[in-house]
Amino acid sequence: MALLYSFPPVAAADARTLILGSMPGRASLTAGEYYAHPRNLFWPILGELVGAHPTLPYAERLQKLTGAGFALWDVLQSCKREGSLDGNIDPASIVPNDFATFLSEHPCIVQVFFNGTMAETSFRRHVLRTLPPRPLHFMRLPSTSPANAGYSFARRLEAWRALIPTG
Repeated sequence: MALLYSFPPVAAADARTLILGSMPGRASLTAGEYYAHPRNLFWPILGELVGAHPTLPYAERLQKLTGAGFALWDVLQSCKREGSLDGNIDPASIVPNDFATFLSEHPCIVQVFFNGTMAETSFRRHVLRTLPPRPLHFMRLPSTSPANAGYSFARRLEAWRALIPTG
């Protein structure tokens, strides 16, 4: 199994909300872009919520995301994995990203949303205990991965609306 490395975070200094995946899949690593698999629903959902439509060039999607106060990153800095599925990640190979530094550099972040179970589980297992005390709200959202076939687009979109504060 090859050792895989995630991307740097995408974040403006005033980001308020962090969206975390686990580790980019093969299509994303090949493209050098977050959520590049054509059937991943991340960009269609963020297109509906903040105008980061998948038809826009990647740089413009990232601008829409950061302009709406969102930061984007993955929990894992590196790991060994066969294929793209989170379930194939070798647990002994996991190295988490440096969230203590990231959060100290982004003091406005008050919410962390996890794109699926693996992102949340990995964060809670490998990261949470390493962080200094700080009030953060955590919420797991249904994965946008095409492997999460049990959720329709409409059902995922409704759950992901939690990203946008109301009132």
